[in-house]
Amino acid sequence: MSCCVDRRSVVQGIAGLALGGVALGQRGRRKLRLAFCSQLLCILPYEVAQRRGYFAEEGLEVELVYARGGSQALQFLVGKAVDYAATSLDAALQAYHRGAPILRFCSTGRLPLFALAAAPKSPVKGVRDLEGRTVGVSALGNADHVLLVYLLKKAGVDPRRVQYATLGPNLYEALKAGHVEVGMVQEPALTLLKEAGGRELVNLMDLKQARAYLGGPYEFMGVAVRREERQERLEEMRALARALAKALRFLHAADARLIADTLPKALIAGGDEERLRAVIQRYRKDLYPEDVRIDLEAARRVVESQQEAGLLPPGFRLEGLLDREVLGA
Repeated sequence: MSCCVDRRSVVQGIAGLALGGVALGQRGRRKLRLAFCSQLLCILPYEVAQRRGYFAEEGLEVELVYARGGSQALQFLVGKAVDYAATSLDAALQAYHRGAPILRFCSTGRLPLFALAAAPKSPVKGVRDLEGRTVGVSALGNADHVLLVYLLKKAGVDPRRVQYATLGPNLYEALKAGHVEVGMVQEPALTLLKEAGGRELVNLMDLKQARAYLGGPYEFMGVAVRREERQERLEEMRALARALAKALRFLHAADARLIADTLPKALIAGGDEERLRAVIQRYRKDLYPEDVRIDLEAARRVVESQQEAGLLPPGFRLEGLLDREVLGA
């Protein structure tokens, strides 16, 4: 099962995208472009809203643009190549802190898509055992590294006494081969690693574990717009949010097989459809909120984790990024 979508569609034709203005598509629908990273569990609400016609029901013709991560999606937004960007709050916070004129107005994910897992022959049993060891992360400063630092501090472990191996997106292979004993992985890597004899230490995709280790939900995927366009796009933003709310309700209520069958075949090309369905079944009710309104406490946990990692200053004001009035906070 692939964690990314049809690579040919990633940023395809981005240089030729029209800039600015509101275009009308088929049957007078408002045309818009929405960019996001191509991680499987991030994109489910957006593909569901597209494939089941929820965007169309709200008078929207949405082009989904796959980017190589949240930072790139936000670059497209700031550069006016797209109208909206759906990213993790981690990425939006960093962009906003660097001066990006963006507003985040709705949420489609309430948990981070990471788990701390041990390699098949690793003796590590928990977070406290990581002192003096090497842990694999995608890159320093990325969401998985930030969460790891947060977990270490919560467990009373000095993050400076842990070594970090930056392994990019291919952590699974390094863990399976025993090149590192422990790493922060996503799905389907976690499932594959467990099948190979590895162990799940902390799974932040599980709501019960997120409450135990993080204190509750942790704002993750959500949609941002350019600040200067907020007023002119207000009704469009609400329509977009309504369509995504329908998709979230579908994810909570539908059978995992129906959800998987709703997705484009490129999502699972060359992969295991049964494993995809199992992953969706396990996580759909934990990962996705039932309401697109932003959970302020969940967002504050993300800020706290970035402050613990030294990525945001102590006096950082989250309220400047969030616009909770769009949907009636």
